[in-house]
Amino acid sequence: MKTIKNLFITLSIIGFVQVKAQDFQKQLDAFKKSYELEYKGYYKKAADELKKIYDKNSYEINYRLGWLEYNAGLFDESAAYYKKAIDLKPYSEEARFGLVLPKAAQGKWKEVISIYEEILKIHPQNVLANYRLGLIYYGQKKYSKAKSYFTKVVNLYPFGHDGLLMLGWTEYYLGNVKTSKTLFRKVLLYQPDDKSAVEGLKLVEKSN
Repeated sequence: MKTIKNLFITLSIIGFVQVKAQDFQKQLDAFKKSYELEYKGYYKKAADELKKIYDKNSYEINYRLGWLEYNAGLFDESAAYYKKAIDLKPYSEEARFGLVLPKAAQGKWKEVISIYEEILKIHPQNVLANYRLGLIYYGQKKYSKAKSYFTKVVNLYPFGHDGLLMLGWTEYYLGNVKTSKTLFRKVLLYQPDDKSAVEGLKLVEKSN
């Protein structure tokens, strides 16, 4: 009896492994097909391939569906999938950066800011989140707020072009022309013909 029982257990394990292997192959085939369709610009069809094997507990499927629905112009659907991905992986930065896409496309800037702030709670030194928040506040002419984020970017990347340039302009609009002059010069050390930095320096010289 023990031998028969052990044989039954062994056969059950083999059957379970085979089923799991078949499930993975279906997922792999669906993902492969979705990439092929995406490369051709058929985003909705690419999403439909994944929906055929949809698993609400799969982070990867929800995350990719968020991307495909966004590119298909289905922003509400995209946001819903990205949110499901975040629910599955609460510390995911990539899913939050994904969620920004449909929210920004809909002009929901308060929600976009909130998402970036969530990322910074998880990872305070995230350069991209700091930089993008700086850009948002700079665009709103809230230069003091923008400065705090651009300063962090420059502290993390002291010779990074984008951070130096935006901090230079922010300092200029705050009236700190000497600081902005130094920053614009650093930008030119990185990229000697940078038009924005050259323009900034000309404005600094005029204000002296």
